[in-house]
Amino acid sequence: MLIVDDHPIFRDGMAQLLESVPGFEVVGEGASGEDAIRLVAELAPDVVLMDIGMPVMNGIEATRAVLQLRPGVRVLVLTMYEEPESVFAALRAGARGYLLKDANADDITRAIHAVARGDAIFGPAVAERLAGFFRQGTADRPPAPFPELTARETEVLDLISRGMTNQEMAAHLGVSLKTVQNHVSNVLAKLHVVDRTQAAIRAREAGLG
Repeated sequence: MLIVDDHPIFRDGMAQLLESVPGFEVVGEGASGEDAIRLVAELAPDVVLMDIGMPVMNGIEATRAVLQLRPGVRVLVLTMYEEPESVFAALRAGARGYLLKDANADDITRAIHAVARGDAIFGPAVAERLAGFFRQGTADRPPAPFPELTARETEVLDLISRGMTNQEMAAHLGVSLKTVQNHVSNVLAKLHVVDRTQAAIRAREAGLG
């Protein structure tokens, strides 16, 4: 098993938890999407626990690249993002499961066993969000201006187009500065723009801001 997350304390705690479970072996740890690709090539793990919000290459892009490299690897996303758009993006990339980081140890080990068997699995909170999404229906919704962005990334792009700094966005959204920086990096990468000015122009052209 390979653990990929840019928070070392979380990685260490997860490794200790999994090493205590009979039949589980943690063969490596990575801190970025690039690490995931390199370590999957070197170690050939059966299962990858993948975070989404990592700098430069996020977990969605890394999942897609890992499965192109080794299609037999099972990816279980373990993240704090619970928006349906993030779940759909992970599934389109090839992930077999999606859990939130506040899942308990039993749910995590159960999910790992499930994806290792080839099953698809969602945590209870994620399943409830998806059910709510489908209950509301999407037929009458206008198409999203940037479907490649998650709901939170679209919100960050909107704030960029309004001229907010990273510090102002962190205060507005109630998240850490590092989280905002990760979102901004993801937005720039997904829109294929080099700076915030170009991102803001794209956003305004699409009606944001």
